[in-house]
Amino acid sequence: MKPSALVRLAATVAPVIAGALFLAAPAAPRAAMAQQSSADTVLPGYWEYTTSAVGVRDTETKCVRPSEINRFFGGLSTRRWRCVYPVRQVGDGAARFEGTCTDRKGRRVNVRLNGTYQPESFTFRGGAQLVRGTPYLPASITARRLAAQCPANAEYF
Repeated sequence: MKPSALVRLAATVAPVIAGALFLAAPAAPRAAMAQQSSADTVLPGYWEYTTSAVGVRDTETKCVRPSEINRFFGGLSTRRWRCVYPVRQVGDGAARFEGTCTDRKGRRVNVRLNGTYQPESFTFRGGAQLVRGTPYLPASITARRLAAQCPANAEYF
């Protein structure tokens, strides 16, 4: 692939990759989460999160219901990307995962992230590889819980 085509591809998919990386934050399976103490999972409520990939930074706020915690903090695929994470290690406030996300056109992105989490915040750093054999591009996700209750006009996750 020509360098200019790679740059165009990176610019086109960067926001989607950033969103997929955020929404793909690792988690323990639902049964395991139910057995963990609340200190070892993230809490529902009103969250602000910032994603950054390939120089594109985006901040959003969402309301996360208790029934959505596993989806919010657990390997979620997005409308544009279907993600699979065969490597997933979560526990004691640290998380690491590796996998792939595929879009509707069949384009694949390799994803690697690791970091720390607490009940009201998490930070993951790593990267996304657009084309096999190329370097991973830096990516990060930071999130913090703004409130236990969501404002009346909040957008739900």
